Amino acid sequence: MTTIAVTGHTDLTEDSVPLIRAALDDLLARYVSDGDLVGVSCLAAGADCLFAEAVLAAGGRLVAVIPSRDYRRAKVGPAHAPVFDHLVDSAAEVLVLPRDKADHQAYEAANAVLVERADRLVAVWNGGPPSGRGGGTADAVLDARAAGVPVEVVWPTGAGRVSGARGL
Repeated sequence: MTTIAVTGHTDLTEDSVPLIRAALDDLLARYVSDGDLVGVSCLAAGADCLFAEAVLAAGGRLVAVIPSRDYRRAKVGPAHAPVFDHLVDSAAEVLVLPRDKADHQAYEAANAVLVERADRLVAVWNGGPPSGRGGGTADAVLDARAAGVPVEVVWPTGAGRVSGARGL
């Protein structure tokens, strides 16, 4: 069994979505043949959900790590809600962290769970530095590397982030 966690940007451009999804499908295909594939995701908009959908499409089991008790209400907008709810319903396990508020401390705690559970971390990441607020994509990559968890960066040619967006 291979357990792969994901971290990634939430503010992907529309043109990036099919490029990243294809790269994730290719990456996960290498692990499906190993037997059981488990994908661990916080189900944020963007990279997290693309990865979760790819895990399910590959026949893997999805583990959802929800950063806080108020995450659905506070952070899942109307456009993202149907995808989020579908993925929560499709998950083999849903772990809601015992934090009341979805904030950077909750994201740091969620990143710690991802790193703890992962054999590998997939980072849908443009390689940028940490924001300094904690709990972001670059922070998760640094945490995984410090813990000795192999990191595979997925950022295909043509991928981009929405200009001016302040996503993770």
